[in-house]
Amino acid sequence: MALKLNVPTIDSPESAKALKETILTSEPDAKVDVNLDTKTVTVESQASEETFRQLIVAAGHQLA
Repeated sequence: MALKLNVPTIDSPESAKALKETILTSEPDAKVDVNLDTKTVTVESQASEETFRQLIVAAGHQLA
């Protein structure tokens, strides 16, 4: 199941890459796409939505 989250604090290619790496460190089997233009993170994984919400916040971002 694909999960799409709005993350308005993604403001540069570097922050997008760092966020993707943070998610993959915790969930290495996840398919992660961070879109800087739309400020969204799309994740395909068996892990819960709450897991990814916590990872994004832990990486210093906010969810809309």
